[in-house]
Amino acid sequence: MLPFRIEQRALSLLPSKVKNQLEAYADAASTLFEVHDPRVLGAIGPSAVRGTILKRGKQGVPTIIPASHRAYFDWTYPSDFPDMAELYTRAKRGQWDGDQLPWKTSVDPLNPEVPLLPDDFFGWDRAAAYGVKLDAKERAELRYSVASWMLSQFLHGEQGALFAAAQVTEAVQFFDGKLYGATQVVDEGRHVEVFHRYLDTKLQKLYQINDNLFVIIDALMSDGRWDMKFLGMQIMVEGVALGAFSTLYRETKEPLLKELLKNVIQDEARHVHYGVLALREHILEELSERERREREDWAFEVAILMRNRFLAYEVYEEWFEGKMSRAEWRDFIGQSPGMERFRHLMFARMVPNLREIGLLSDRIKPHYERVGLAKYFGGVAADQLTGDQMLADLDAGTVGATPARRASDEYAIAAAE
Repeated sequence: MLPFRIEQRALSLLPSKVKNQLEAYADAASTLFEVHDPRVLGAIGPSAVRGTILKRGKQGVPTIIPASHRAYFDWTYPSDFPDMAELYTRAKRGQWDGDQLPWKTSVDPLNPEVPLLPDDFFGWDRAAAYGVKLDAKERAELRYSVASWMLSQFLHGEQGALFAAAQVTEAVQFFDGKLYGATQVVDEGRHVEVFHRYLDTKLQKLYQINDNLFVIIDALMSDGRWDMKFLGMQIMVEGVALGAFSTLYRETKEPLLKELLKNVIQDEARHVHYGVLALREHILEELSERERREREDWAFEVAILMRNRFLAYEVYEEWFEGKMSRAEWRDFIGQSPGMERFRHLMFARMVPNLREIGLLSDRIKPHYERVGLAKYFGGVAADQLTGDQMLADLDAGTVGATPARRASDEYAIAAAE
């Protein structure tokens, strides 16, 4: 339901294009009204205007985002963070060449024998209740579109991660962290390369950046505080990325895509581990209580914003504009089984990391409990997981379980609503 209530009877009198445009504006404005903390609103409000109202990511030209942060030099080159130095060693050993993926694999995005997404990713009965009935061919084409949309957002997010990783490498205060950060810049560049190559040569379909993803990237790139860049990119955005990559890795039957995602997940596991190492001491020991609470509130608000706003409106506009309302689309895509599985994986990875870095205090826990996320409080944080363990969890269906339960738990579909 939109905060800006538009009288439906009045809307019904308007031409379809005008009605859809008004609903789009109201939905964009509602992004701001989903943020309840004024400090968080002040931090992301300008980015929300640029992304959802002005559509800066969809103007067909490069976007200029002013960046302001301090570059931290240390001319003594200390070995100052042993855990991060070990992660740097792992990162060097874990480098891979995108050219070595099996690119000769033939990919037919409409082949029912090797689906990009399974048919049960969507709740077709819910669509039918809104008067939209698709035959087998149309269902396959919609799955192709949504898979292309997801991979397009991966690509756009990886470009944001590439630039943020470069900024963080400059700004982080640990020299071992700078050395590791250099490997993440390489990782993110490789991810941009392979996702673009797959979309360009195999799916031949690229969607523009989702407005709400643009908002998050714009806000992080323009924030001058190094730890906020870390928190936003390494914990929040990479947490969403791990959830999304993991979902598609589990769901897809397409072998080239599965191999590509397997390699990317290994990298992303290190990236989130890096964020936990860099932020834990800083948040717990160096920030004031007021500063820690600000970041704690910011993380909660942004987590809920990402959960509620990643709704593939670009696919809606291509497929269903004029056939169902935006509210009906939100219900259909938001409640689809595949998106519910995505939210489970996202929060299973994100919430334990927030706990580990000191941003899951008794003060904020009731807010997570209120939205159904308490089940993730006891999960395993990134500094206790390798990429191999994450992939094993995905294959075994034990994502998000505590160490004692991971070997025996069945995979649970959690809507996190």
